[in-house]
Amino acid sequence: MNTGDAAPHSFPELPPVESWGWKKLCLLILLAFAAHLGFIFLLGERKTAAPRAVTNVPVFHLADNSGDLARLTDPTLFALPHAADFAPGTWTRPPAVASPSFAYAAPPAFLPLNPASLGVAFSAFMRTNLFAVRPPSFKPEPQLAAPPLPAIESALPQSSSWHIAGGLVGRKMLNTISAPTVAWSDVLPPSRLQLLVDTDGHVLSAVLLDTSGDDAADQTALELARTLRFMPAEKLMFGQIIFNWHTVAATAP
Repeated sequence: MNTGDAAPHSFPELPPVESWGWKKLCLLILLAFAAHLGFIFLLGERKTAAPRAVTNVPVFHLADNSGDLARLTDPTLFALPHAADFAPGTWTRPPAVASPSFAYAAPPAFLPLNPASLGVAFSAFMRTNLFAVRPPSFKPEPQLAAPPLPAIESALPQSSSWHIAGGLVGRKMLNTISAPTVAWSDVLPPSRLQLLVDTDGHVLSAVLLDTSGDDAADQTALELARTLRFMPAEKLMFGQIIFNWHTVAATAP
């Protein structure tokens, strides 16, 4: 038998299988669920089950503080006085003390008064005690003595003065000036000037820092400060000069 020349076998074609859609599957599930519910309601028993009697179970009872075993858990049972100790019968029940009664049945008895004895003790005290009489003191009152005060005019300066301050303190001067007395009816504050001195000792600049209140006195201070001469130095130096004015009362013209 030659199989090489034989025709292949042919099978009949099967009809196509129709697939279910998702709508049919959902409908089938709903129908099955409804059938289960129907069987439960139709065939289920509606009789309530009777509870079984509880037997042969352990029972727990809570112990109170009156039990002997519960008292052993108290940490102060043997350390401190305790109500369940052997001695509370003595210190927890104090002895009864009867209060005294102040209801007196007898009427009050007053001491009799002897009028003849009134003042006898005072009279005997005055007769047996001598009292010293102090004579009045006629000493004159002390007089207060005040020390003599020095004359005020001698304590005040009698002429105007000046002094150097600042960086020019200690630099020697080649000349001196004399500040005049100012005619003024009151006390004048000092005039303070700032000086700039060159290397040769000449005053290059004089500036008024604090005024005395009198223009004539301030102008005199500026003129006198410019006439000062100092010893030569290696650099320019700043300093101050302060004029303390002595005033006299101005005379009427």
